[in-house]
Amino acid sequence: MPPDATGAASARTARAVTLAVVIAAYMLSFFHRFAPAGIAHDLTLAFQTTAASLGALAATYFYVYTLMQVPTGILVDTLGPRRILLIGGLVAAVGSVLFGLADSLNGALVGRTLVGLGVSVTFIAMLKIIAVSFDERRFATLVGASMLVGNLGSVLAGAPLSLLAQTVSWRSIFVGAGVLSLLLGLACWRFVKDSAGQGSEAPRFDRTVVLGGLASVLKNRATWPAVVVNFGLAGSFFSFAGLWATPYLMRVHELTRAQASSHLSLYFAGFALGCFFIGTLSDRLGKRKPVIIVGAALYCLLWLFWLTNIRLPLAASYTLFGLMGLSTASFALTWACAKEVNPPQLSGMSTSVTNMGGFLAGALLQPMAGWAMDQVWDGALANGVRVYGPDTFRVGMACMAVAALIGFFASFWIKESGCRNIWQAPRPEA
Repeated sequence: MPPDATGAASARTARAVTLAVVIAAYMLSFFHRFAPAGIAHDLTLAFQTTAASLGALAATYFYVYTLMQVPTGILVDTLGPRRILLIGGLVAAVGSVLFGLADSLNGALVGRTLVGLGVSVTFIAMLKIIAVSFDERRFATLVGASMLVGNLGSVLAGAPLSLLAQTVSWRSIFVGAGVLSLLLGLACWRFVKDSAGQGSEAPRFDRTVVLGGLASVLKNRATWPAVVVNFGLAGSFFSFAGLWATPYLMRVHELTRAQASSHLSLYFAGFALGCFFIGTLSDRLGKRKPVIIVGAALYCLLWLFWLTNIRLPLAASYTLFGLMGLSTASFALTWACAKEVNPPQLSGMSTSVTNMGGFLAGALLQPMAGWAMDQVWDGALANGVRVYGPDTFRVGMACMAVAALIGFFASFWIKESGCRNIWQAPRPEA
């Protein structure tokens, strides 16, 4: 094999290994994101929480994740992903162990906050690695494929977590997840390179350049439709699948815990497949906007079924959850939409600003839905734990459905990029 061919093959292998390690860390972050839904009943019993308190516990992850999106985008664009992935892994490890050992709601809040802080860097770092190491025409496809694999973490947070928690306890699971976070952080330090040919020395952090770059992303009107779409679609998804889906199915549709968690796993599996196929479809069509609009429209229509509280046959409810997962995945194109209307060197900042929308919505909607349910709670209790009826759940579901509708309307304002970067530097004034 010629030397050039050998070098190219070696570079491809190195890129593949780098991406595989980061995807593994991303997979664990997805597990943490949706784990409260699979163990909602266990958390309620362990900490004797109201719906609002349970929502706040789950949403703590999203609060810190939201706050970290722009700083993470700045860090990956300046210092590179290697160092922050290591630090993130260490912080998430400590948080997961603390969460598993917590003997009070406050202790659990501290642990989940640290988990959110630690894993908040993973996705943006992965997007940056894909943006700088691979052909931009394959960006949506590679992001979709990475999310397909990464979403195995969310699938594990459904039925597998629920079943395992009944066998070895949810506390042991999170202590084990902490150990895994540590190992993945060390693996990122070993295999991730900040950029091709950069060497071990990090680029200089220039505050003026950083703030100017961030300002240009925020001032760009074409950035914001993608942010709002992400806010509505991803935010309602994070709130529903991340906490309320399992208790909703158990209480309103009278499913067993195993059946409800199986619905959740199917939702995540549909979302994972949707991310891959929607990204691939968009790249092949050479279009972003129509794919997002159609997916968002279907997603909003499916919310009507959950607002009616009609009890469906199992086959029908499983089908609807699978379809909901597929249509939810349309928001995965928002990162490409934002990246392609901003300077290529600011891909970390543009995708992080967009990502912030969904996590901000998740942080707001999870406790908001719980608070709304508490306001109309009829006072029913079972073993000292609040019991919420179908009409009460409808109020919480409405909060998420409205957010989804906002995301759908915003999709019409997305600027079509043709799957390529269309940003142009402003012309200097004469």
